[in-house]
Amino acid sequence: MVSNQKPEPRFLNVARLIVMQLTAPVLLALFMFWPAGTIWWTRGWVFLLTFALASTVSAIFLQRVNPEVVVARSRFHQGTKAWDRIVVAFLFPLFFAIISVAALDDSRFHWCPQSWWVCGFGYAIMCCGFAGLIWATAVNRFFEPTVRIQTDRGHTVVTKGPYAIVRHPGYAFALPMFVGIALAMGSLWALIPAVLTWLVLAVRTQLEDSTLRAELPGYAEYAQQVRYKLIPGVW
Repeated sequence: MVSNQKPEPRFLNVARLIVMQLTAPVLLALFMFWPAGTIWWTRGWVFLLTFALASTVSAIFLQRVNPEVVVARSRFHQGTKAWDRIVVAFLFPLFFAIISVAALDDSRFHWCPQSWWVCGFGYAIMCCGFAGLIWATAVNRFFEPTVRIQTDRGHTVVTKGPYAIVRHPGYAFALPMFVGIALAMGSLWALIPAVLTWLVLAVRTQLEDSTLRAELPGYAEYAQQVRYKLIPGVW
């Protein structure tokens, strides 16, 4: 039987890539400056410009080294696990909650003012986490936005790069990135949704790992060689 499903293009259309790169800063600006109560929020603009620059550089880099993953990550796919749809429904609001709580704290209500050195420390953590996340994405052509067994794309176990250290490096690097975002925006209160995001990611890690063990050939053997899911020596 011949499949009627068209194969995905290897490269993402430039126009679509540009739209994707513009959409994220616009959404961030909405969730930042509306709670902030003003557009004259210096730390907000510094963060928005830094995030936009980092996202643009990473998109250009991934388009060169792993264009297939850029296409794969541009949309959700059929076969996504039902439980992951629920997890994602929590993850996205929690991420934007980090941004909004930081805006309420640092710009509007000044609940717990922080100095610029705290922001600088946050940017260092955020950039390290962001760079690690891009590393994990660059070496894994199956790094999609949702959890599924990608039989349509010849899904296999990835063992190179950070996957030789932990089984879910994308999540591992996302953890410090969320904390870094809160601190970079000058907010300790934003650490609360950041930690809640950690907890949801930990649940997703466990569910995804169990799914891969049960359904992806070779993953159980890989898990015996790379023992830890997120943090070497811990879990």
